[in-house]
Amino acid sequence: MKLSSESSRPVINRLRRAHGQLAGVIRMLEEEQDCENVVMQLAAVSKALDRAGFGLIAESLKECLASGDSEQLDSGKLEKLFLSLA
Repeated sequence: MKLSSESSRPVINRLRRAHGQLAGVIRMLEEEQDCENVVMQLAAVSKALDRAGFGLIAESLKECLASGDSEQLDSGKLEKLFLSLA
């Protein structure tokens, strides 16, 4: 499954934001900030990465359905991808 650059743009943007959040978490640790705040920000990064992964799978599935290429729709492979994010 491959995505067009147009379809991957929202996923890339989400990953860039997660990258910034992760840099913030690292900075917070380096500055020895409160553990509770660090954990909350780390949870936000984790959620952002999960959403990027699900977005990637959803866009791939949408493109496969739109193209009518049912051979690319391997349900076992899709299930494995979804479960890898769980």
